Amino acid sequence: MSGIKQKNTASGSSQDERSTQSRWSAADNYYIDHIWQEPDRNGQRRCRELQNHASHKPLRTAVDRSVHDLAIGRTTMIGFARRHAHPRFEMARKIGSLYQVAPDIAGLRTGISNVYFLGEPGAVNWVLVDAGLPGYARRIRHAAEERFGAGAKPAAIILTHGHFDHVGALRSLLEHWNVTVFAHRLEMPYLTGRSSYPPPDPSVGGGVLAWMASIYPKGPIVLGSHVQPLPVDGSVPGAVGWRWIHTPGHSSGHISLFRESDRALIAGDALVTVRQESLLAVLRQEPEVHGPPAYFTSDWEAARESVEQLISLNPRMVAAGHGIPLRGDEMIIELRELGTHFDALALPRQGRYVRHPAIADQTGVVSLPPQAEHPVQRALFLGASAFLIAWLGGSIIQSLRNRRSRFIE
Repeated sequence: MSGIKQKNTASGSSQDERSTQSRWSAADNYYIDHIWQEPDRNGQRRCRELQNHASHKPLRTAVDRSVHDLAIGRTTMIGFARRHAHPRFEMARKIGSLYQVAPDIAGLRTGISNVYFLGEPGAVNWVLVDAGLPGYARRIRHAAEERFGAGAKPAAIILTHGHFDHVGALRSLLEHWNVTVFAHRLEMPYLTGRSSYPPPDPSVGGGVLAWMASIYPKGPIVLGSHVQPLPVDGSVPGAVGWRWIHTPGHSSGHISLFRESDRALIAGDALVTVRQESLLAVLRQEPEVHGPPAYFTSDWEAARESVEQLISLNPRMVAAGHGIPLRGDEMIIELRELGTHFDALALPRQGRYVRHPAIADQTGVVSLPPQAEHPVQRALFLGASAFLIAWLGGSIIQSLRNRRSRFIE
């Protein structure tokens, strides 16, 4: 397939690396030397082993022939080739609790999602992007003070969208920070209590986190006067040089942030850098350029157009709502492949919103396609729920027994 290069010898690999290095600017070299991890040497060695192994010939043939599904969740032969026949990605280096994406961009993982701090260390004016999962407010505040100093408070909070894993700590943060929250006007119904999001679809994605989607919160939060629409001119309050881009699909008012000077992209969930539907991939944080999390995406045609729009910006680094921030040639290759083969790599074969999107406007959800019955996924969900209830019940009973035992003693 075009875009996947075979490197047959160590000298050829070194020559390719030198030619790539020569194209990087001084700023790029700064990132590589001081912030970004270089490609995994073991990954490069594994690449040569696979290319010289006889069993690799069918892999090349399959990749060149077409995208071939391997298993549930739309795992593809292209995805296999990416992980095993290429050096590892250039990933943001983690210093303390923060991923150092750029000198003035840092990321913090809050469980299954990320938040980002825009501003140089020690800056007075800085911006928080998204607010993570519930229960992470203290950790976000601590990370902010670690980066910007004691008592640090953002100039603004920017939301890429309002799903529960991006606004979970928001109300707790606002109790300590009296700041304005900005979001796209089409997200306002979900941030002001007027509408719930379209129900997630647990039948798509093919992973544990997808199967559990039925229990994820979809109701609105109420921010009142704290939340305001983003400026219509595309500027980002408090973040000079950045502009917001409407990237609907995952939600109707989803936005991404882009900075032209270094081609930095904060993608939100328009695309992510981990297979978010897979619990194992999320726990391991396996890097992979991936479409939006399938279970919450309610308009797949819009999602495809948003990915194409972001690719057209030619970003040099991608910091997404899920997964480790990535940059470099391998990231660019995968990004282009995602745009070219979106239907094969990201679009589910079937699902509630695949052929008929949810319709929403400034008042919230207007209409929904009918829900399809998926007995297998339903059985898996019920089984997992029963196990979770049994485990919690057993833990509570054991706790009560221990307490009673101590009381008798």
